[in-house]
Amino acid sequence: MPNQLQEGKSALITGGARRIGKSIALALAGSGADVAITYLHSKSEAEATVLEIERLGRRAVAIECDVRSEASVRRAVATTVGQLGHLDVVVNNAAVFQAVPLDQISIEQWDTVFEINTRGPFLVAREALVHLRAAHGRIVNIGSLGGMKAWASHGHYCASKAALHMLTQAMAKSFAPEVAVNCVAPGWIDLEDKSGLQSARFAARTPMQRNGAAGDVAQAVVFFATGPEFITGQILVVDGGLGLG
Repeated sequence: MPNQLQEGKSALITGGARRIGKSIALALAGSGADVAITYLHSKSEAEATVLEIERLGRRAVAIECDVRSEASVRRAVATTVGQLGHLDVVVNNAAVFQAVPLDQISIEQWDTVFEINTRGPFLVAREALVHLRAAHGRIVNIGSLGGMKAWASHGHYCASKAALHMLTQAMAKSFAPEVAVNCVAPGWIDLEDKSGLQSARFAARTPMQRNGAAGDVAQAVVFFATGPEFITGQILVVDGGLGLG
């Protein structure tokens, strides 16, 4: 039986309208949580995800939010608490993934990746902390195998995720004992718009002989959201063994 959140718990998932974020939102709703999701450009997808959550019998709300902005993050957290009553779990999923040769990365590209992938989780966690401490809640950051393995054409992305992994551990020490903070680091995840030869090459290199699915990441998040609170500061790699090669 999958782990269950206590009835009436609530979760905020950034970037929860589609892809991995949507799977996380549905998994947490399936485990018993009311769910708030944020979106930036995916309003229609966010509204559709809210309907799916509500069909599971849980309350749901979609909130426009730019995680780079303190004011926007503050509004999103306040709206979540206002709509759902409290906040027990935060999942920092919103991220950007870019492939650019290292010597061709512009200042704007570098800053954008770090603003979203690293500063965003910091801002969301900082704003949510007072509510999470009151609830003895959880934070789950979504890192990456790229934060542990250097990818030549993704230098800024890898660096931003490595920073998020370290931020996870700093949060775990700083926010204890009331809040447990952990990180899920996916490898190659097959999505509806990520397929073809590159996907097949990754599957062939993976000991489990397949690529990951969004549901694999979501199950790992549910584990951290519902498992022992004594587990904190951990980075769980969900890659089918790809990083072993």
